[in-house]
Amino acid sequence: MAESSEIDLELFKSFKHARLYWVRSHPDTALIESAASYIPIENFKSIFTAMEELVKEKSVSRMIFDKRAMRVFHQPSMEWYFVVWKEAMAEFGLVRHVKILPDDPVFVQSVKIGRGAIDRMYPNARYHQLSIAYAQSVEEAVTK
Repeated sequence: MAESSEIDLELFKSFKHARLYWVRSHPDTALIESAASYIPIENFKSIFTAMEELVKEKSVSRMIFDKRAMRVFHQPSMEWYFVVWKEAMAEFGLVRHVKILPDDPVFVQSVKIGRGAIDRMYPNARYHQLSIAYAQSVEEAVTK
């Protein structure tokens, strides 16, 4: 695992519920860091719409979504993220997604159940062809 000093972040945009970074030390990588326990769906969509700009501007192929500050899971947001947003971003080369989940067994189980439901509802969706991984830290995530 890389040392923290090797991760060089450049703030791209800040929101009430999250911060977006370009990872200068890994120029194909962007990071969304949650800054709240819950992100309302309209704010969630605004954050990810802003990430589209960074993906296009910097040719990002790996996105890390650090959810460690989150405590509330929202299924409609996850469904939109998987089925709509990831498909649109794959067209621009964003094909690797790494998630950092909070150390909260209920949240982790909610994600697992929610993902299973989305998989059953959208068995042929493009996100199935993308790389989706999990990490414990940003340092680990940049290696996936």
